[in-house]
Amino acid sequence: MTSIELMESALPVAPLKIAALESCQELGKKVNDYIVGFRKDTLKEDLNSPLYSTYQMDNYLVSMRCPRFGTGEGKGVLNESVRGKDLFIISDVSNYSLTYTVSGHLHYMSPDDHFADVKRIIAAATGKAHRINVVLPFLYESRQHKRTKRESLDCALALEELIEMGVHTIITFDAHDVRVQNAIPLNSFDNFNPPYQFMKAILRRIPDMIIDKDHLCVISPDEGSMHRVVYLSSVLKVEMGMFYKRRDYSQVIDGKNPIVAHEYLGDSVKGKDVIIIDDLIATGESILDVAGKIKDKGAKRVICCATFGLFTEGLEKFDDYYNKGILNLLVSTNLNYQPPEIKERPYYVAADMSKYLALIIDSLNHDISIGQVLNPTDRIHALMARHEEELARA
Repeated sequence: MTSIELMESALPVAPLKIAALESCQELGKKVNDYIVGFRKDTLKEDLNSPLYSTYQMDNYLVSMRCPRFGTGEGKGVLNESVRGKDLFIISDVSNYSLTYTVSGHLHYMSPDDHFADVKRIIAAATGKAHRINVVLPFLYESRQHKRTKRESLDCALALEELIEMGVHTIITFDAHDVRVQNAIPLNSFDNFNPPYQFMKAILRRIPDMIIDKDHLCVISPDEGSMHRVVYLSSVLKVEMGMFYKRRDYSQVIDGKNPIVAHEYLGDSVKGKDVIIIDDLIATGESILDVAGKIKDKGAKRVICCATFGLFTEGLEKFDDYYNKGILNLLVSTNLNYQPPEIKERPYYVAADMSKYLALIIDSLNHDISIGQVLNPTDRIHALMARHEEELARA
């Protein structure tokens, strides 16, 4: 049975409500619209039952706000009741475009500010909502997931804090290290990945791509992304490779050991299309360096994919690599804030995750297995079959 069919045979846990914070209102609206569509097309025969009185609605979004005082202190306000509701709170902690004032001075919201607003909405709903779930597409402090010296374990502390506040389920995407869930081993933590959406976006932009081991290779920019590459290459049945980051551990620059060189391990990429996959792009220095080395080895087209495009040092480097013919396509999802200028770049395409997130939320609201949602293999195979048919007709 498909996920939609399973939902049609199951009762919702409680009436659904979605609290999309200001940091991700665009994503929240798209998710809401998909769920409205799912439920309008439902085949349930007993919608007149009181159990389904709030099932088919035109809007599941909660009216809410997080205003601030002149000192910068804030509060969470729900403008409607969430009593008895299955509440999903969505926040993009990486959205740097929002501001507030402190004694007349303009401040840009940091991940800490966004996470504080999440806790404020939880506090406003705790004791009223039937169940509280938190969706952090970009997991807060996920890059501070392990301790190597006298360091704080911020991500683990944040997860524990959410659970202590009464959160039932924490949902995230492509966590930097999924083992961080060991901080809350007895609680629900779901991590989803976007390989299907990546391939869908790539094939829409490059419809002539041939997917076999003679024409395509999937590359990891470092050892940390190997599990992503192993999965996609095995599903596509193509070759894979990786780069090893050789770092200078004698010094620390901008909080990290600088990379001395990228060493390639893998088969030849000469004449092949190459997909480089990572969880995020911050400055872009690492993935662009890998793209340059791959191009030097004779790659035909270089496609860089990252779940989160942060672009912390702007887009000039990406423009330069595109103009030089090194970077052919850049793909990231709409799970985090995308600056307007990136959408105008000819080399950029967004992988839309809103339908996927809507399906996840709707499945959890019905308390059904999300095994099919977690595993995109069948959908990738179906996508590849359609692509091969289109190539044959061309």
